[in-house]
Amino acid sequence: MATLLRKVWESVSNRSFSNGDSPQRHRTRHSSSSSSSSSLGAFDHIPSDILQQILRLLGPKEAAKMSVVCKSWKSLASDNRLWIFFLRNHNHNHPDSWDSLIFSETYLRSGSPLQTFSRQLPQLSFMRIYGQRVQVPGSLIIDGGSGYCKFGWSKHACPSGRSATFLEFGNIESPMYSRLRQFFVTIYSRMQAKASSQPVVVSIPICHYDDTESAKASRRQLKEAIYTTLFDMNVPAVCAINQAILALYAARRTSGIVVNIGFQVTSVVPILNGKVMRKVGVEVVGLGALKLTGFLRELMQMNNISFESLYTVRTLKEKLCYVAADYEAELCKDTKASFEAAGEGWFSLSKERFQTGEILFQPRIAGVLAMGLHQAVALCMDHCHAAELTGDDTWFKTVVLSGGTACLPGLAGRLEKELHELLSPSLSCGITVIPPPYGADTPWFGAKLISNLSTFPGPWCMTRKQFRRKSRLNLIW
Repeated sequence: MATLLRKVWESVSNRSFSNGDSPQRHRTRHSSSSSSSSSLGAFDHIPSDILQQILRLLGPKEAAKMSVVCKSWKSLASDNRLWIFFLRNHNHNHPDSWDSLIFSETYLRSGSPLQTFSRQLPQLSFMRIYGQRVQVPGSLIIDGGSGYCKFGWSKHACPSGRSATFLEFGNIESPMYSRLRQFFVTIYSRMQAKASSQPVVVSIPICHYDDTESAKASRRQLKEAIYTTLFDMNVPAVCAINQAILALYAARRTSGIVVNIGFQVTSVVPILNGKVMRKVGVEVVGLGALKLTGFLRELMQMNNISFESLYTVRTLKEKLCYVAADYEAELCKDTKASFEAAGEGWFSLSKERFQTGEILFQPRIAGVLAMGLHQAVALCMDHCHAAELTGDDTWFKTVVLSGGTACLPGLAGRLEKELHELLSPSLSCGITVIPPPYGADTPWFGAKLISNLSTFPGPWCMTRKQFRRKSRLNLIW
């Protein structure tokens, strides 16, 4: 094998860079010359799959050089499967999975708003994309969730830290600019990073749900405050994007319904081609993670289970609770399980394990006057169907769950079952409910897809110059 690889390298050296040609100069000459041979030389009789293995061993730089030798080598060296292999194995310590990479480069590289592909999907050269992705500088990702914020580098495998979200940060009576400034300064300090050194992707929590002029103004003011604060800190480029959209991207979708179980409320958000369809309607259920934790606390108190802090109750919710496929049938089962909480010893729960999550479907159990989660999603689907936004009536039939509480085992299956029972057969046919693809950090990973795109930061980010020009135009009009 060593001899074979040496011959390959000699083939590249002798034919590619003869007469002192540089790689770039030879590439130009090769594209305009009709005399270049299409022969593989000594490798003509070797099967192409073996040659692909040789190129894998040589690595991406040598494979790129090989593509300028002759047409036959170019055909082998530019094969997308080869470059997907390189992207998976040579690009950073923690490469993206191949399916998320192909999804992001196929659907997201054009930037926001997304281009819709009414015909055939574009043919991409992953050899070119490889070269572009390795040059992407990376960014700081700040997922400002409704309960707590996740932050970290886009080139890393997962978020590196957590803090209070900017909606809860500092003195909530202070002006938004002051709170945002304190929040972002704290994040950059924890990351030990200079604000001026890299772009930032900020996920905006799902809030101001309506399509009214007042809600539009509130969303616009929040977004402008984020841009203003970061540009005042000399951040070179900012991408501020809705949290629900990022969760959808993390599930490799550009259209669907995102069910985000937040800290205070649960929102049901219809999204078409990367845009929130507020005119269709964002449904809001007055139940969130805090209510479920509070209800478990009440159940534990009723059953004389003592604990020292609400944090312990939340931990038990995350470790022991689940959603029953059939609530009535579950009541007849032995569901006892135990967990050791740090510093407080062992806790045993039984029916509390599934009664906690059941209030998402039967809020009255917890004394809450609200729709069940399945009813809110079904209503959203009815509105999407009636709106007739596209000729394709299936775009809203993919439901993506998001949020820490949405990670409860059994929730996706139960919601899908309830929707099939609640909706008409024609509307329920094809419905799929997807659990949070990356757990509680799902929106952060959606931002990671954007941050590592071969076209980032260009079409996704706004620069300070663009923001100031846009602000001046708004003042004029």
